[in-house]
Amino acid sequence: MAKKETQEFQFVVYNTMTQQKEVFKPKTPGKVCMYVCGVTAYDFSHLGHARAAVSFDVLYRYLKHLGYEVTYVRNFTDVDDKIIRRANETGEDPISLSDRYCKEYNIDMSDLQCLSPTHEPRVSDHMEQIKDMITQIINKDFGYVVDGDVFFAVDKFPNYGKLSGQKLENNRAGERVAVDSRKRNPSDFALWKAAKPGEPSWDSPWGPGRPGWHIECSAMSAHYLSFKFDIHGGGLDLIFPHHENEIAQSCAACEESDVSYWMHNGHVTNNNEKMSKSLGNFFTIRQITERYHPLALRYFLINAHYRSPLNYSIVQLEGASDAVFYIYQTLKDCQDALLQLQEEMPNDGKPARISPDAKECISKLRNEFQVKMSDDLSTSLILTGAFLEALKLVNNLLTMLKKKQQKQQRLLVIQSLKEIEKEVTKILDVLGLQPPCSYNEVLLQLKEKALTRAGLVEDDVIRLINQRAEVRRNKDFLKSDQMRAHLQAKGIALMDVGTETIWRPCVPVQQESGIVPSEGQKVPPKPETA
Repeated sequence: MAKKETQEFQFVVYNTMTQQKEVFKPKTPGKVCMYVCGVTAYDFSHLGHARAAVSFDVLYRYLKHLGYEVTYVRNFTDVDDKIIRRANETGEDPISLSDRYCKEYNIDMSDLQCLSPTHEPRVSDHMEQIKDMITQIINKDFGYVVDGDVFFAVDKFPNYGKLSGQKLENNRAGERVAVDSRKRNPSDFALWKAAKPGEPSWDSPWGPGRPGWHIECSAMSAHYLSFKFDIHGGGLDLIFPHHENEIAQSCAACEESDVSYWMHNGHVTNNNEKMSKSLGNFFTIRQITERYHPLALRYFLINAHYRSPLNYSIVQLEGASDAVFYIYQTLKDCQDALLQLQEEMPNDGKPARISPDAKECISKLRNEFQVKMSDDLSTSLILTGAFLEALKLVNNLLTMLKKKQQKQQRLLVIQSLKEIEKEVTKILDVLGLQPPCSYNEVLLQLKEKALTRAGLVEDDVIRLINQRAEVRRNKDFLKSDQMRAHLQAKGIALMDVGTETIWRPCVPVQQESGIVPSEGQKVPPKPETA
């Protein structure tokens, strides 16, 4: 059963259907059923796909955090015009080509720490369910057959357009096929497409063919979740016509069909234009993660509200990378200190005694997290404010440990550190930002990515550090500052700690507006797009 939420922290989500925020109440107490439209797998996935996946992964994680038992379904479209075109270009079998890109997508999702959905159905595995639903639609007089094609008659569905507010004349078959003169109404859309030479097809009561795009999700969501479930999600661009058509199909097949909440994430833009494969202005997830750590990319994606547009920016990616480095460095320092002081910690089973500052910090951290997450997943406001104050307090407490203290005061500091760290890692876990490896490993990975962006290897940095040390010994401080500034412009910060100089990644002083290779470095070419 779900944990009982207080009135103050009722979970509120924005429902696209009603265009307002609503208190979330699942159809079955303690359980949530959620369907999210996945990718059409014919190429490497881009940043827009990453945003949708991460947005709904945060929702999935938060629902589980609240104590709900969640059934999460995210599909793969592996039967589609775009897949067939790409397969014809490459000489591959369409299903095999799509299977390859489904696997590549799941690698990207793993890198971004998106939890695996409960079910990941593919269209090619659900032809019987699709044909059964089309049969139901035809039997109820919402569909008609023309030369082996089956169309949905939108005139028969009076509520068509209730999700998007769009008028019938704006529906041009999903922009995926040309207008067909055989249709009774130009807005009618395909449920089944008659087989064409050289295309994959399946037998059906209307002749060999394959399903239309929209019917796939209706059939798979009904199969795994029934016709009545809690949340249907996807990108903003799917509201019309895809989700509008899903509603029409599902209600035609079962008049009791009902989705409680329709949730949509905003676009990723590039120079304020929607990033998409069709426009050719996109970056693949792989292109980004070759140069930035996947956790930095995830931080970047959740650092804006999921419904807001997110403008792609190297400056913001650099800022995200710097932010996660600071978080993990602070937690590593805390973890290292606690490990060394393990023997000083009491093991009497009593509640930990912590300082008033730590109590206030933890209270603010919990309160801010609950308030922001319960308000339609306002992740952009969580990793600031109380969260940063908590990290600052951790660093202050670590500094205090280096000073001489009475035993009781020292114990108070140690237990305060432990409790704050525990609270911070809980938040990171819900946001999907808790690393799968040690903090030390992820810090080394972040440093390696920074070197890649700078066009350097660590030996280069060590050599420059040694050269700078010699310059400083000669008291040429102007040249020393110039050498430091040279590295800082490449995203490498030098820090003098006593007699030693160490380095860490930083935000470069100067940034380009797009992914531009550093001297001697090349950015991998984008995969071809349809």
